[in-house]
Amino acid sequence: MAAGHEDDYPADIRRAAARIVEELGEPPRLGVVLGSGIGAAGAGWEITTRLAYTDIPGFAVSTVAGHAGEMLLGRVGGTLAAVMSGRAHFYESGSMDGLTFAIRTLAATGIATLVLTNSAGGVAARMKPGTIVLIEDHLALPALAGGSSLVGPNVGPGPRFPAMAGAYDAGLREAARRAADKLGIAVAGGVYAMVGGPNFETPAEVRMLATLGADVVGMSTAAEAIVARHAGLRVLGISVVTNRAGAVVVGDEHAAVLAAAGRAAKDVARIVGRVAEGLERV
Repeated sequence: MAAGHEDDYPADIRRAAARIVEELGEPPRLGVVLGSGIGAAGAGWEITTRLAYTDIPGFAVSTVAGHAGEMLLGRVGGTLAAVMSGRAHFYESGSMDGLTFAIRTLAATGIATLVLTNSAGGVAARMKPGTIVLIEDHLALPALAGGSSLVGPNVGPGPRFPAMAGAYDAGLREAARRAADKLGIAVAGGVYAMVGGPNFETPAEVRMLATLGADVVGMSTAAEAIVARHAGLRVLGISVVTNRAGAVVVGDEHAAVLAAAGRAAKDVARIVGRVAEGLERV
């Protein structure tokens, strides 16, 4: 499945992609999405321009705390990149349109590789808060219930019925694992379950997810990975475990999630930077 060219997309997506390329000066090779609380990772990269989502035609602006709502343009590990600091979520509007538009826009700029990051709840007992997880596969529960991010007209270069086996690129995942080893950063592998949100999961729901094979759970990423694979992009998924899914919490759980993600952001940045340095060899 080859990545699509800008001409394969509708005019509104082409306009948004052109705005990013114009600001960057040339087409990027890498796209990155920074999830809740992980925006601080951008401080570890050579960011030259910050472009507000409101300055990109058609781009959705996240209403959620911990999502800056700006495109960071520059180099990650020496590779020209467009980095989304913040994302739109299904639960904000009840539609997948915002997130699909963003991922298709990145594809239309000419990137070949997309790194998706998120904060997630630990489902498996081994997924303690602070664990960095390289996503091996996903359970996209909204998609299985009729809410796939590909519902509607077949937009872009991808097939109507794209295969999702190998949605998370094994070569990129191995490169990330090697990078983490060299940096002395512990990582785990696991399966990410996407739920609709915005409420956190009940203990019974977490037990169900564990039975289905999930290791971590969140409210994003899988829908974006589906669109990215449809567009022919190679995908690396990284979760930061910020809390125990289904646990009883006193106080603001989202604030605690942001704080935990912020503590891991530097390590995520270092891993992604090393992967970006070796993209030609992966």
